[in-house]
Amino acid sequence: MEITSSSHSSSMMWFFKDRGFDDNTAQAMFRRCRRLESVHGERASENWDYLRSIGIQERKLPSIVSKCPKILALDLYDKIVPTVECLKTLETKPHEVASAIAKFPHILSNSVEEKLCPLLAFFQALGIPEKQIGKMILFNPRLISYSIETKLAEFVDFLASLGLNKDGMIGKVIVKDPCIMGYSVDKRLKPTSQFLKSIGLSEIDLQAVAVKFPAILSRDVNKVLVPNYAYLKNRGFQDRQIVALVVGFPPILIKSIQNSLEPRIKFLVDVMGRQVDELIDYPCFFQHGLKRRVEPRYKLLKERNLSCSLSEMLDCNRKKFFMKFGLLEGHALSN
Repeated sequence: MEITSSSHSSSMMWFFKDRGFDDNTAQAMFRRCRRLESVHGERASENWDYLRSIGIQERKLPSIVSKCPKILALDLYDKIVPTVECLKTLETKPHEVASAIAKFPHILSNSVEEKLCPLLAFFQALGIPEKQIGKMILFNPRLISYSIETKLAEFVDFLASLGLNKDGMIGKVIVKDPCIMGYSVDKRLKPTSQFLKSIGLSEIDLQAVAVKFPAILSRDVNKVLVPNYAYLKNRGFQDRQIVALVVGFPPILIKSIQNSLEPRIKFLVDVMGRQVDELIDYPCFFQHGLKRRVEPRYKLLKERNLSCSLSEMLDCNRKKFFMKFGLLEGHALSN
């Protein structure tokens, strides 16, 4: 029997056509969610209109429904509305819930009592403030689908094994990068931490890097970290110097060599006439925009034959830069 043979399925097919879905996409959704066969178009329309009413843009709804067809089959007042109202208690800005649903529509099919409440308790136990928990979940709503007993507990144990189980550091890492919990501990996080240790980072160094820039732990060793490390070596940095660079500015190991590292070092050496060793004292040189900050400030200083360290030149806003070197406010210089 064809999926569309029942009266309900026929009603749903009309619903899909009315909203711009082609037959192949509609049939694929029926196959992915058998519950749609028993759903009437009126319920689907009601759910669709409700999602639009909470701030989800009409143009995004087809993509959301395609990702999670089950949304159209859920009971609006027993399931969707209570879940949305619960999520709204976590909201700190308008439309954060709508944005979260657009990112991960399956969040609506998870039980508030069985999934969301235990997740809130889990993060509270790590010392994370309730306001921050709300931001995390709405920023990365996929968190609600993770198993606390296996995936999240394993992640916390991994951070504890790095010595981060004090002073609320685990909570700080999670708040800074909620997406890191989605990566495999064995396939991604452990290999990355082992690599960082292998290039000379001490336990304390690794802890500092993890808290300052946890995203580095989720980067692929062979595709990202090794090439950047090799580049720094080829540029003449010694192992201990690379450690200082990584601890001072962890993103140096994941920045694009071609678009970020090489242009900055080339400008530093070839144009500014400085030595790469100066970067050891100021690794944050790599965080400043080359065209917006480094080049204009260098040009102004050169015009006046002024010299200074990299940190004196860059580690201040525009106003303080002008005041520090007695420059005229009339100069157009971007932060």
